[in-house]
Parts: sequence; C-alpha cells; structure tokens
Amino acid sequence: MAGGERQPGKSGVNRSEGFGERLLGVLLDRAHEMPPQLIAPLIAEEVARVGGGDLSILLQDYGQLMLVPLPGRGMTVGQPEPISDSHAGTAFLQATPVEVSQADGVRMYLPLLDGSDQVGVMALTLHTVDDDDRRLLRRLAGLVADMLVTKHSYTDQFFQARRLEPMTVAAEIQWSLLPPLAMSVPQVAVAGILEPAYSVAGDSFDYALNDEILHTATLDAMGHGLDAATMATVAIGAYRHARRANIDLSEIYAFMDRAIAEQFGPDHFVTAQMMRLNITTGQLQWVNAGHPAPLLIRHHEVVQQLESATTLPVGFGGEQPQISELTLRRGDQVLCFTDGVIEEREAGGEQFGEEQLIDWVNRIGRTEKGVRAVVRTLSHTLKEERGGRTSDDATLFLVEWRGGAADHLATLG
Repeated sequence: MAGGERQPGKSGVNRSEGFGERLLGVLLDRAHEMPPQLIAPLIAEEVARVGGGDLSILLQDYGQLMLVPLPGRGMTVGQPEPISDSHAGTAFLQATPVEVSQADGVRMYLPLLDGSDQVGVMALTLHTVDDDDRRLLRRLAGLVADMLVTKHSYTDQFFQARRLEPMTVAAEIQWSLLPPLAMSVPQVAVAGILEPAYSVAGDSFDYALNDEILHTATLDAMGHGLDAATMATVAIGAYRHARRANIDLSEIYAFMDRAIAEQFGPDHFVTAQMMRLNITTGQLQWVNAGHPAPLLIRHHEVVQQLESATTLPVGFGGEQPQISELTLRRGDQVLCFTDGVIEEREAGGEQFGEEQLIDWVNRIGRTEKGVRAVVRTLSHTLKEERGGRTSDDATLFLVEWRGGAADHLATLG
C-alpha cells in the first residue's frame, strides 16, 4: 500500500490492500496461533505466490561454523552450508541479500534479521528478479525471522535443527542464559562467541541497551561442568537484577559478590568484567574483578590493554572496586575475553599468550567486516592456532562504538 496517497475525491489516505500487504498480512494474521511445525509450509506457500521455489531456511549452528537447513513440509532440505565459504554464509555474515544467476533463474539468499541479530538465511529461486521482488522478499525475510524467534521460545524444533554435535547439560544451561549473539544499532554494535560451543560450562556474557547506556558483562565461573554452569547462572541472574535496579558498577559488583558467596561459600568465585558505555558520548566505564584486561582496538589495530585497578573475583569479598573511565573515539572497538583464550597450552607446552592474541586481532581486523564476522573468525582461528585444543572455556565479546544518532529511524519518510 502506498501510504499517504490520496484517492481522487476523498479526504482520507488510501487504505486499500495491495499485493504486498496481502502477502505479508497473511503471515501476520495467522502468526499468533500458528503452531511451529506449520511455519515452514506457510512460508513455502507465500514464496510460491511471488513465483519462488526451492525454498530453504538455514539456521546457524551453535559452533558458528555451518548454516543448517530447517526441516519441514514444503522445504528443500540439503546439506549444511559452511558460513565461511558459501553464498548463504556471505548473506549471513554481511547481513545483505546475495543473488546468484543459475540455469533455472536466480538463487536469492536473504538474511533473516530479528532486529539486527542474524537468525539465519532464507534461500529461494526465482525465474527473474526485479526491484519490487527484492523489496517484498526482504520484508518477508524480516517477518519470517521475527516468527522464528517468537516460536523459538516454546518449541525444541529450532534448537534441534541447529545442533551438529551432542550438547552437554552444562552447555544447555549456558545457551539458555545468553542474549542474542549479536546486536547492532546505528551508534553501537556487539557480538560474542563461546567455545567449545557444545560443552561450554562456566563462561558467559550478557548485555542490555537501556536508553543511551549499553551495559555489558563478561564472566568466567571457576571449574567445569554443572558446578560452573550453576555458578554462572547465579552470577548472570545477580548481574541482571542489580543492573535493573539502576545502581553503579561498584554496587553491582558488591551485589554479585554477596550472591555467589552466600550460595556457594568462600571457596568459589567468578571473574568478571562489567562495563557501561554511553552510546551518545562514547564514555566508557568498567570494573575488573580478577579478569584479563580488555583490548582497545583503533583503526583495526590493538592500541592498548585497558589496564585498571582490579578487585578480587566475585565471591571472594573484595573491596569496593575502582571504576575506570575512558572516552572512546568513533569506530573504536573493545574486546573482552576470558582466560581460556590465552592460557591454553600449545603443543610445545607454552601458553598461547596475549601477544599471539593481539597479533591475530590485528590481522583479522583488517580483513573481516562487522563485529560478528570478526569475533567468529578470530575465535575459530585462535582455536586452530592452539592445535584445536580448548580444554577451558574460551569466550570473546566485542563492542564497537559508532556514535551518531538513531532518531531518523523513528521518522516516517
């Protein structure tokens, strides 16, 4: 529907339903009561109405290595496609449609974006493609992504499709805690990754964007298995509870410290890095509780470690932590990581170390675009350089400050 157009002789706007609105409206009207297993055939029918076929919905696996097909009536279910070397992977990582000419028409790969988090990719084939098709299918892909995320909360089908390996109970707990792996708005973007994806236990991260303040936390609970996962669960829960009470970082630390100590006793701890970033001004505040110092990246190169006064890990009853501050420049990135990234032993017995980490951050930052692509490539490269070993959880969490404003998004053009 062409919003704002007036019909001759009428004082109101034209509210007649056009083809595009009818197509998207069917999904909207039926989505509320749609059982998860009927999403696939309904999407296939919608795609057929625009002349499309050979439909696949591809979801990212937990290891962020492959895009795996979602089974369902009306779907084409082929082999998983590698994210790093496929047309679908390009659409996924760059969050932009990819078109490939082939004998029977044009194969389109459309990113499934829920907000700014890439859920997966919708692939379909059309005989020909014009700008009207592109606009309609881009919006259809956005609506499909929203439906998948909504239904995801009360079905196991999407979890099962994304698993390429058996998952431990501890990892199951950790994945249920996590926010979306990536988030992007005009002023700031974040992305994180956990290794080993199918058996992670004590590592976690969290974030929230409240008005102009981005809150982040990167955590590493001691130990392995269910004990570590349970401790991380309490730490994340305490962090969220304190964060939502609008208290400062030092008070958040104290609240988390008491929660861990009371629940697990004096011999258990969680290292933590909590941050607040004003996405309007670039002012960064952080508190370090026994965690490795983050890296400040500027123009794709590490310029410094954000050293600061540290307090004891959460649970050890440390003194009130000192809040460190820094004003970022536009385009600056801050990389938080857990000690499993740098303390893994190589084949010769030497630790991987921060120098190698910094070297790879510099190399990959020059070749990859976007925070999600950077953390994904960095994590997988570091694992390869460590000889494929990940005896401890190894987590990366990257924040990029862009500055500017987003008010234009709330204005109808």
